[in-house]
Amino acid sequence: MSSGPGDQLDYRFTLANERTFLAWIRTSLGLLAGGVAVHTLVQPFHHSGLRRVIAVSCIVLAVIVAIGAYRHWRNVEDTMRRGEPLTGTVMVALLAVGIAVVSVLAALAVLFE
Repeated sequence: MSSGPGDQLDYRFTLANERTFLAWIRTSLGLLAGGVAVHTLVQPFHHSGLRRVIAVSCIVLAVIVAIGAYRHWRNVEDTMRRGEPLTGTVMVALLAVGIAVVSVLAALAVLFE
């Protein structure tokens, strides 16, 4: 069911959009916690700075995901209000690439320890 500009949206769609936003925020918080844990709890590697690079990569990715989550939530909300079809998001690809990079860095740290 399409809504015109300014019409009240079906609350189910609004709440589904909000749940998706909160899932992205949980992902961001997990990345933030992982970055802090790597920096605080992991013993330093033989290669200087690798632990810090992994931690900072997680934290930067957490910030990007949090900002992207808000922008995506707002975009979906506005698009639904205008009654237009939803567009795709780069968030999934960005998160997949970011986690792949962090994983490769962690694997290198383990292999070259």
